[in-house]
Amino acid sequence: MFRATTASLCAYCHRLRLLPSTGAYPSSTLVSSLAENQHTVSTLYDLSVDIRKVRKFKSWVLFESPTYVRETASLLHDMGADTACVARVLETHPEAILCRPEDVAAQRDLWASVCPNQRELVGIIEKFPASFFAVTHHANQRANIRYLQSMRLSKRIIGKLMASAPQSFSRPVERNQEVIHTLRETYLDLGGDEGNLRVWLQKLLSQNPFIMLRPAEAWRDSLGFLHDRGFTTEQLLQLVSSLRACISEMDPTTMRQAMDYTQAALDCSDGELHDIVLRCPALLYYSVPVLAGRFSGLMDAGLTAEQVRETPNVLELTTQIVTYRISKLGSYGYDVRSGSLDVIVGTKKDFEASYGRLKLRTERPLFNPVAPLRCSEE
Repeated sequence: MFRATTASLCAYCHRLRLLPSTGAYPSSTLVSSLAENQHTVSTLYDLSVDIRKVRKFKSWVLFESPTYVRETASLLHDMGADTACVARVLETHPEAILCRPEDVAAQRDLWASVCPNQRELVGIIEKFPASFFAVTHHANQRANIRYLQSMRLSKRIIGKLMASAPQSFSRPVERNQEVIHTLRETYLDLGGDEGNLRVWLQKLLSQNPFIMLRPAEAWRDSLGFLHDRGFTTEQLLQLVSSLRACISEMDPTTMRQAMDYTQAALDCSDGELHDIVLRCPALLYYSVPVLAGRFSGLMDAGLTAEQVRETPNVLELTTQIVTYRISKLGSYGYDVRSGSLDVIVGTKKDFEASYGRLKLRTERPLFNPVAPLRCSEE
């Protein structure tokens, strides 16, 4: 009997741990919340929401009270969302039904200030529901929107930042001002043009929406290290302007190790190494084991260090991708071991285009402009 009682208590405590913190809720409320809110369940069911999916990933929401299922669905419908869209949003982010209608309405108005097209806003909500239903920091969100608008950033960029990195809008505006100020000063100190600053900022933020969450010191440390390694201000400006380089996320120790390994593996001078990094900035944030594995795979495939020096972007590809592309090209008589690696670098779409051109070249005979034409009358 004692064992049965103990097992029952353990099961009860386990259920309590699965529920969200109740704070100052009285014990009677806690006990009653151990049963699912049947009104919530039935309303979600009426809206064609997959209850099994909610139970699997966010079951605690179904125990909460009060909930605002109808109100949330109605607001989304008023914005232009169809029934299927509403169901997907509530399945993906069922916490939305815990937000008070007035808070969601305020959030809708806030987002409308940077996304005036409601159809586009519905698309954002469907893709980033957690960002839209973060309704607890309206004052900070509003202040950050005003600040970024004062920087003349486009509404589309601001909307993308809000969707992809909502944390940067939830925190005090002063912290984002510090990061933007550092970015601005860095760009200008490296010789950037004031007239191009806004475009540069928009490209940078569009590429990496989380950049404002990185400490401003990270920029100074990374650029300071690269400057000490001999990169000129013009080269540093090219790096920070590159859409493939995220200076703020690069650790000086990792960069040093990656550059030392690359220089030794490719047997190149400091100047040649700088040129290689400028053409393939990704080298700066790859770890040595990753670089060693890829370089070894290239050598095993019969390529040379000289080819890699000429086309360093090949190190962005995994060994499996390189092997597949070499084999694919070989089936049409193209041997990369005796030619350029340009044909195998780039995205899958880039390679397919290059491969398609080679395929056509082998299948279609060259046109001879001086050959006599054959007439059907002959």
